[in-house]
Amino acid sequence: MNLASLLETWGDAHVLATGGALIGLVFGFAAQRTRFCARAAVLECCEGKAGERLSVWLLAFGTCLFTVQGLVAMGWLKPSVTRFMAQPGSISGAIVGGLCFGAGMILTRGCASRLLVLSANGNLRALLSGLIFAVTVQATIGGWLAPLKLSVTQLWPVDGGPSRDLLLLAGIGHTGGLIISAALLIFAWVFFMRHHAGRWALGLGAALTGTSIAMGWGFTQAIASASFEPVPVQSLSFSSPSAEWLMRVLSTANAGSWGFDSGVLPGTFLGSLIGAWLGREFKFEGFKTENKLGHYLSGAILMGFGAVLASGCTVGAGMTGGAIFALTAWLTLVSIWLGAGLAWRLSKSMGWVI
Repeated sequence: MNLASLLETWGDAHVLATGGALIGLVFGFAAQRTRFCARAAVLECCEGKAGERLSVWLLAFGTCLFTVQGLVAMGWLKPSVTRFMAQPGSISGAIVGGLCFGAGMILTRGCASRLLVLSANGNLRALLSGLIFAVTVQATIGGWLAPLKLSVTQLWPVDGGPSRDLLLLAGIGHTGGLIISAALLIFAWVFFMRHHAGRWALGLGAALTGTSIAMGWGFTQAIASASFEPVPVQSLSFSSPSAEWLMRVLSTANAGSWGFDSGVLPGTFLGSLIGAWLGREFKFEGFKTENKLGHYLSGAILMGFGAVLASGCTVGAGMTGGAIFALTAWLTLVSIWLGAGLAWRLSKSMGWVI
């Protein structure tokens, strides 16, 4: 059965949701087993101990860039039709949102995807933070925080099209993007082996984490090309799916239609749960004396607000959007790291447990 027949038999929505779930399953399992975490990578850099966790994140990121640019080179992905390129964006939103998100992930001890992975491992602190994150995302999209979001994003808007494409702005095109991605991937593998000599399984797991982003891009592009209905070309993200599932649980009448995002969250959760059970790492964890509830709640609010401003999280904007060299996505990624570093410095000066 070819893709067109599959879509005709089951419908676009069900095929997209199933594909999102399967790709989320791969991401969740690989991220859990490799302890993939942007926050941990930032902390290593801040503490001057860049090594084990940074090398995992960098290898996943390098693999993500190279595999996605490979899809572009083969004509299997058209970045110009994605929301990161085709639609108007906001430079101010990317910067302010990234700073907020980075600070928030330090306080909550994990970014949006990491909170989901930890929740599936029995971490109740991460589960609570994830719920607050989802509520804040929804409040920022169409609730009390929407006017503030609008005022920030309108400070420095950017038109859709070539003005959002870093490769075109730099004048190097997609060939240049492939060369840059290959160089970064080679460096990432060398850096990884320096800190994890002989740990090929861990390296392959990190590479699989990054490759799952390319799977999402390639899958949705294939569906969009075969379908007679308009299908958004996208990949993994955890901010809008969190809000979507929140509304689906609270009121099915107000929930969005089924699609790729609908499958990502449950698939990632299940993949992480399987990884935790196989590794015998599932364990219920609650708040302890050193875990300040206020830090988790305020951090989750900052992340939720920042994710909507920046149109994504560390994965949804930083990796998914960064892999197609979208201007705002790279601004978001840099701002997340900067915001996390500033929050780390503030936390240290205040004597808070990080």
